[in-house]
Amino acid sequence: MYIERFSHYGAWRHVAPSAKGIFTLSGLSAAFLAATVPAAAAVTLVFALLTLGVARVAWRSYLLILAPALFFLALSAFSIALSLSWGDSWHDVSFSFPPQQLEQAMLVCTRSLACLCALLFLALTTPLGDMMALLRRLRTPELLIDIMVLGYRSLFVFAQVVSDTRTAQMARLGYISAHRSLRSLGMLIAHTTLQLWQRAGQLHAAAQARSGEGPLRFADQTFPHAGRDSLIALLAGSGLNIAMVIAG
Repeated sequence: MYIERFSHYGAWRHVAPSAKGIFTLSGLSAAFLAATVPAAAAVTLVFALLTLGVARVAWRSYLLILAPALFFLALSAFSIALSLSWGDSWHDVSFSFPPQQLEQAMLVCTRSLACLCALLFLALTTPLGDMMALLRRLRTPELLIDIMVLGYRSLFVFAQVVSDTRTAQMARLGYISAHRSLRSLGMLIAHTTLQLWQRAGQLHAAAQARSGEGPLRFADQTFPHAGRDSLIALLAGSGLNIAMVIAG
């Protein structure tokens, strides 16, 4: 919900998606070129500042969107940094964090965070319709685009079903006690599964009604300054990559 709202009403809504795509790809390549932790952190900072300061995304919402990915990123970094030593028996297991593995974990973590911030920059500034139009110009297979659209739409359907069901349960004091909360949770899962199954069947019936032919279409928006925006993005992205090569 946050991503869709910011992409439609953000300050960079009318910037050409090709320019944002070029700069995002430049950020991904710069993250891989970063050979040190400070260099990768600099790429992260660039995209975070652009998203928060220029695109004017609220920092609380930004952190809320980042939180799940940061959790899995922390687990991955911990598994890389941790070293297990086995003795003659399972009682002789020891844990340690060797400096070399710790440094490697920090580098992997900052690089991954830079890639994540670059992709979030694109997602938070580019609506789905503009993204699909860009992918079509890049000759992406229509079937893949349709699957992406349907999957993305299903997320909002799922969120709406869960929200409506939970609101109805709370209105009937379904979470007033631990016992009733557990019962309401089970009913919520069962109802959501049934609703999604029925809506998937309706979607399949609609696709069969139109013979399943032809891709899904969106009204494409025109960007009069697309060439200028793409050139600026290309120059900025090239400068970012050159800076990473020099820093390495």
